[in-house]
Parts: sequence; structure tokens; C-alpha cells
Amino acid sequence: MYDVQAVRRDFPILSREVNGKPLVYLDNGASAQKPQAVIDAITRAYSYEYANVHRGLHTLSTTATERYEAVRGTVARFLNVADPEEIIHTAGSTNGINLVSYGWAAPRLQAGDEIVLTIMEHHANIVPWHFLRERQGVVLKWVECDAKGDIDPQAVIDAIGPRTKLVAVTHMSNVTGTVLDVAAICRGAQTKGVPVLVDGSQAAVHMPVDVSAIGCDFYAITGHKLYGPSSSGAIFIRKERMAEMRPFMGGGDMIDTVTRDTVTYARPPLRFEAGTPGIVSQIGFGAALEYMMALGMDNIAAHERRLRDVARDRLAGLNWLNVQGQSDTKGAIFSFTLEGAAHAHDVSTILDQRGIAVRAGTHCALPLLQHLGVGATCRASFGLYNTEGEIDALVSGLELCHDLFG
Repeated sequence: MYDVQAVRRDFPILSREVNGKPLVYLDNGASAQKPQAVIDAITRAYSYEYANVHRGLHTLSTTATERYEAVRGTVARFLNVADPEEIIHTAGSTNGINLVSYGWAAPRLQAGDEIVLTIMEHHANIVPWHFLRERQGVVLKWVECDAKGDIDPQAVIDAIGPRTKLVAVTHMSNVTGTVLDVAAICRGAQTKGVPVLVDGSQAAVHMPVDVSAIGCDFYAITGHKLYGPSSSGAIFIRKERMAEMRPFMGGGDMIDTVTRDTVTYARPPLRFEAGTPGIVSQIGFGAALEYMMALGMDNIAAHERRLRDVARDRLAGLNWLNVQGQSDTKGAIFSFTLEGAAHAHDVSTILDQRGIAVRAGTHCALPLLQHLGVGATCRASFGLYNTEGEIDALVSGLELCHDLFG
């Protein structure tokens, strides 16, 4: 039995008030809060175990290295990856996707080669490919969603042409919550010999992810959404693709030898981890994943499905509220606008006065908002510690906004 009240007690920040009201934190799509287990892991690392990792022979360096490297195995278990050496430590999904852009795509794509994207991508999975468009003449091909916010996987597969070199798709939209059938996309792309990168920034937070079953070549996740520290994360890269990559950044830790005339590189994955890493951030990231796995990803997903269904019903009863995307496969993410003169920023500010934290703006997904015909939305995104009572608080706050602006 999933005890959400017990879960909430693991998150110190949820006990505070904002503007004299109990905090209702519904901005998980941007960044999630941190459980005490993560805070403790970070505190212990800095207080008793900190040193630089790798190559050090003293006790603190050995301990820090063991803790840091253990996270590679934790990520592999979290994503069901058999070989931890297919996991590269990153500072988040943006870092991971740029690694693929600079390390794998840039050396092999030429003018006229194509990358297939969906209209639902976060800027982190758009801008790195625009770099290649601007600098190398790569062509970006876009697949749009339907009126409900769904994307037919066959439409993505059909967009693959003879010049397509990569498909880069989100697993879950950070605006509408739509979940894409990335396994079907990967199967279709494989029949055409085209690799697939999946941005798992949202999906990995809300559901079990089995990279082996999905069959992708690259899968990026970010720690700050997964109840871990900012500037932490990882990317799965299939070994065959890793062997095709050139190093993205040069410096310490990614080399084997350096002379005046030559340099040789370390074996992957260290080849792609230049410089002193975010040691403690990654240790905290590992603690966050262990916390989630202890709760059970199936349990988390079931709890959030209940929240999604309740929120969908309650928000549907507000006939002056426009919810973007009505996919049957959506997660517990709701972006909306109010009819009339209420701007998303005004709505967010009024909700904040009632202790309710939502996101307002374009959510780093401008092509999707342009496609939907809206300039900005409010977004309420739920997590493993949210409750049905917080849905009631959101609805009450929105009714106040309607009274003020309607």
C-alpha cells in the first residue's frame, strides 16, 4: 500500500508554509523536491568523505571514488541496462544530449543529412540539433501531434528518409504529459538502420523505464527532476554508438597519456567525462534513485495515475479552463490557460499567494506552444508526494482567479 503521508514526511520542505499557507508544490516538471535521504547523502559526503575521485590512493579519495562509481551501477539498475559502462555521468539531460550532438552527430552528419524531431521536444532536444543545422547544413524534419496531443509512432517512422541519420524524441512531453510509444519508434527506426535518442527527462520520473525493452541507442535523464540534486544526471549510450563517438570535452580524467606531440584517451565511459565531475551531486543522484526504487516505480506510477485521473476530472469541471492536450496516455502534467484576460503569469502569482507553486511561461517548448496556438500557459505537474487534497487547493485557487479575471 502506497502511503503518501509517510512519503511526504521524507521531504522536509513540504512542512513549510508559503505566504502563510501550507506549501502545495506542483512544479515538479521543472524540478522536484529532495527527500531527507538525499540531503543526508550529500551532507555525509561533504562532511566525512569528500575528496577528488580517481587516481588518488588515500582513504578519502578511495571512498569518494567508490561512492561516485557506484552510482553508475545504480543508474544501470534504474534503467535496466545490463552493462554499467554504457552509463555516462552528466550534469543533466541537456549535457547528455549535447554530448551526443558534439561527440556522435557532428563528426558524421553532412549538409543535407536529416534529424527527425517531434513538435513536443524540450529546447534541450532541439537547440543542439539547430547547432548542426546552422553550422553543417543538417536538415531538421518535424512530426506534429494531433488535436488530442498524441503522436502516432508510425508518423515518426514514416518521416525517416534515405538521408535521415538520427531520430531524437521525447519520451514524455513536459507540457502536455503525453507519453510517446518510443519502443515502437525504435523498432521502426531499427528496420531502417537509424539510431534513436530518447529524452527521458520527464518519463523516468513517473514510470518504470526499461531501456533494454525500448531498444534506443541513447537515453538521457536528469537528476533534479528525479528528486536528486541539480547538476546531476546520466545518459545511456549503447556501446556500439559509444565506439563511434569522439570526445566532446578535453581535460583531466578522460585521457590515458599526454605528451607534447600526442594524446591518447581513456576507455569509455571515462573518455566522455572530462574534468573534476560533480562528485557529491552524483552521489546525491544515486541516493535519489535508490529512494525511488525502494518506493517502487510501479507504486509511484499507480499513485500518479490516480492523481492524474482525479485532476483531469476536477479540471474538466471548470468550463472556463483550457487544458492543452487530452491524450489518453498522458501523465500527471496539466498545462492550461483561463478564458478572458488572465495571463499565465498573473494566475501563477495569485496561486502563489495561496501557497500553490505552479510554472508559468513557455516551458522551454516554444515550437509546441506555437503549434497549440498559445503564448504561455500555467502548468501543474504532480509528483510522488502530491495528494488529492492538493488538487482541491489548486481548483479552489483557479476558481479565485476566474472570479478576479472572468
